Amino acid sequence: MAAAAALEAVAPTGALWGLVHDFVMGQQESPADQVAADVKSGSYTVLQVVEALGSSLENPEPRTRARGIQLLSQVLHQCHSLLLEKEVVHLILFYENRLKDHHLVIPSVLHGLRALSLCVALPPGLAVSVLKAIFQEVHVQSLPQVDRHTVYNIITNFMQTREEELKSLGADFTFGFIQVMDGEKDPRNLLVAFSIVHDLISRDYSLGPFVEELFEVTSCYFPIDFTPPPNDPHGIQREDLILSLRAVLASTPRFAEFLLPLLIEKVDSEMLSAKLDSLQTLNACCSVYGQKELKDFLPSLWSSIRREVFQTASERVEAEGLAALLSLTACLSRSVLRADAEDLLDSFLSNILQDCRHHLCEPDMKLVWPSAKLLQAAAGASARACDYITSNVLPLLLEQFHKHSQSNQRRTILEMMLGFLKLQQKWGYEDKDEKLLSSFKDQLCSLVFMTLADPSTQLQLVGIRTLTVLGAQPDLLSPEDLELAVGHLYRLSFLEESQSCRVAAMEASGVLASLYPMAFSSHLVPKLAEELRVEESDLNSSKGPTTCARQLLSLQALSAVSTHPSIVRETLPLLLQHLCQLHKGNKVAGSSDVIAVCQSLQQVAEKCQQDPTSCWYFHQTAVPCLLALAVQASMPEEEPSVLRKVLLEDDVLAAMVSVIGTATTHLSPELATQSVAHIVPLFLDGDISFLPENNFPCRFQPFQDGSSGQRRLVALLMALVCSLPRKVEIPQLNQLMRELLELSCCQSCPFSSTAAAKCFAGLLNKHPAGPQLDEFLQLAVNKVETGLGSGPCRIQAFTLLLWITKALLLRYHPLSSTLTDRLMGLLSDPELGPAAADGFSLLMSDCSDVLTRAGHAEVRIMFRQRFFTDNVPALVQSFHAAPQDVKPNYLKGLSHVLNRLPKPVLLPELPTLLSLLLEALSCPDCVVQLSTLSCLQPLLLEAPQVMSLHIDTLVTKFLNLSSSPSMAVRIAALQCMHALTYLPTPVLLPYKPQVIRALAKPLDDKKRLVRKEAVSARGEWFLLGSPGS
Repeated sequence: MAAAAALEAVAPTGALWGLVHDFVMGQQESPADQVAADVKSGSYTVLQVVEALGSSLENPEPRTRARGIQLLSQVLHQCHSLLLEKEVVHLILFYENRLKDHHLVIPSVLHGLRALSLCVALPPGLAVSVLKAIFQEVHVQSLPQVDRHTVYNIITNFMQTREEELKSLGADFTFGFIQVMDGEKDPRNLLVAFSIVHDLISRDYSLGPFVEELFEVTSCYFPIDFTPPPNDPHGIQREDLILSLRAVLASTPRFAEFLLPLLIEKVDSEMLSAKLDSLQTLNACCSVYGQKELKDFLPSLWSSIRREVFQTASERVEAEGLAALLSLTACLSRSVLRADAEDLLDSFLSNILQDCRHHLCEPDMKLVWPSAKLLQAAAGASARACDYITSNVLPLLLEQFHKHSQSNQRRTILEMMLGFLKLQQKWGYEDKDEKLLSSFKDQLCSLVFMTLADPSTQLQLVGIRTLTVLGAQPDLLSPEDLELAVGHLYRLSFLEESQSCRVAAMEASGVLASLYPMAFSSHLVPKLAEELRVEESDLNSSKGPTTCARQLLSLQALSAVSTHPSIVRETLPLLLQHLCQLHKGNKVAGSSDVIAVCQSLQQVAEKCQQDPTSCWYFHQTAVPCLLALAVQASMPEEEPSVLRKVLLEDDVLAAMVSVIGTATTHLSPELATQSVAHIVPLFLDGDISFLPENNFPCRFQPFQDGSSGQRRLVALLMALVCSLPRKVEIPQLNQLMRELLELSCCQSCPFSSTAAAKCFAGLLNKHPAGPQLDEFLQLAVNKVETGLGSGPCRIQAFTLLLWITKALLLRYHPLSSTLTDRLMGLLSDPELGPAAADGFSLLMSDCSDVLTRAGHAEVRIMFRQRFFTDNVPALVQSFHAAPQDVKPNYLKGLSHVLNRLPKPVLLPELPTLLSLLLEALSCPDCVVQLSTLSCLQPLLLEAPQVMSLHIDTLVTKFLNLSSSPSMAVRIAALQCMHALTYLPTPVLLPYKPQVIRALAKPLDDKKRLVRKEAVSARGEWFLLGSPGS
């Protein structure tokens, strides 16, 4: 009565009547939004809207009543947050009553109830009332999909906001939902329904006597068989439904008695998808099941899993079967056992052993590996399972190893043994009173050492891996075992006939040396040191080449075992001493010998990076030594020495740069500050006090009229100062920058000028913004502009411009745009144009020695994308305006930019740039051709529709380039011909005969790699259009 009085008190205006009439009788949709907007603004109340709808709601025609309720429901959806509690009560009662109306009215009523289910002002008890009404009055599965979805949404909303009220319904709520969901077929609704069932279980709603009914109403969809229609706007995938249903089925142990028979049935079916889904679901269930749920089904589950692993042709089914077995065993392992309960784990593992162990005695039969995998899967579930299976299997495998004499059989047995040893390593020895492997230690060591002495390379490789795993077991190997192991690894590290064994032995030495540093320091390092102490007379003997090779292997082995700080303190002095002996002429040395030592030093430096103490030890030991050797080599001498000049060669200095850079990047700022305080005075002031053996015949002055050899050492200065953390303050920076700038334009030594330009750029990149940076930039720009004018230093000035541009580009400095424009202008220069084009490759590439992230350079993300966006349009425009004779420079520059651009950035621009790329293929420059082909190949795979438009040009140009004088271009062209086969087949078929004939020629190419690509490409073209292709 109060609500009726309120309705009479507020008479709706004429405008509202008009809007209602237009919507209900005029079948217009827009008035609903207008009414909602007016309610939000306060022009009308919801009760006034109801009053205006009075005649429509009482109309005898169902469609008219439906339109009236539809208008009210749409208004409520936009205004439900404004409703008062009293209004919500009356509206709920009204809508509940209308659920008994004609079936045409029901969709609009449900739409309104959905809006009311979102109301904050919903009084207690009404959620239960609404759901009871829906369960009693609405046959949900007779409704259209969208209306069924509305019902699910109403239930979801109430479960999120009125959980306790719904739980008061007890099992009636579960039964009501079962009736709602029963028979649902639409995947959009199923996703919501599965989510509701999962919440029912996970939030402890009462299932009462309806557990089996709830299981039946969901399990009827298992396994999911759904293929989304093409261009499905909803984006629901089969995997979404599978995961959602699996979450329901695996959510409670109460489903176990119904679910496990179903899973066994589906695993035994012939459908691959059903097998996979069932095994994955079983895997998920094991995380919530216990022994009680699994007990009655274990024999059948094991039988099904065993059959799938033994007989399946699918690797995926095998992998899922093994994963399910592991989960089953883990479930049995963690279940709490009563004192009087049967130990299901032991009996289960006993069955597995009984069915599998006899196959392990047949290393040539096909079931040996499936059996081993099953046993290892079970052993991988827990420490207890691992011990049970290993203690039964290991004696058998040891016996079988000695029974079989063929290397391939022994390798199979040892590989199986290795799998079980790895599992022992996984579980460790925590909480174990007895170490299982200790009782087998002598037999295992004897067996491993036997395999390491076997002539079979493959058996040796497995033996090395097994030794590594045994060594990782704490306190297993005795000192005597370790001495024998080190002896075998030493011998294997020098095997001439097997590189794979040498590499594996060195890797194993590195792993074991980190665990047993004393053993390797005592037994291996002295032997390696002796290998390096070979006299010149020995080198010149008939065994010279072999001895040289052994010295190289010794260097590699020394770096490989430098995995522990105590070993580094022994190996580093040996390597440096060897380098000094080479330098002093005590040994015949070429650049390759020095580079080999530097490569070993760099590998040691990399291993030291994770330990700050070792890193600093390496730095303060190796860097002064290398600098001293280089400075000594750069000094003038009365009798020029070939040996000393070796240290000043480009390749050797580059190797030393890598060592110094690697040794510097991981220094703490405090230690780096100490180091640079010595290095900069060395180069600026000739302060050699910190160098060992610093008795040099004259001063070291690389910047002050120093010799060419001294200037070349600026590369070593670059390696250190450009690898420092940004926070480190460099002493005498102003003077250093000016000296570098001056040297960068020195024409007498291109190597020195380039090193100075790179060093200057590296320091610019890290320098904080401010007046000093602006001053350095102004000096650099003036130097560049002066040098680019007519004169002998144009090449050096261009190199300086290029490196400064890269340094600023990486940090997004505003001046980089100006310098890039200057560089682009040089593309039309007759002398510098080709070099400027190659410069774009440098701008877009990552460097190895300077301006690297590892060296703490400021490298902003997506600098390549930004460079492309800012400069490629101007580059294309300049290409069209350029004279014909310099157009190839623009094409080369563009090709370099596009080749190093991330393909997702390039694809949208491809239609406008493709014509230029195709023109670049006609450029006679092999570098342009190779760069363009490398750019086009991935585009053929990622943008087939665009590339298909140019198929005629692509086929012609690729076939022409397959006869190029350059082998690299021929290979790239044939790879592109292969990639063409990924375009739509109807586009390619007209060209098939022509291509097959043309590709016959490179089949006879003199280079094997070209012939290989020709065979691959021609084979794919032969298969075009054939069934199944």
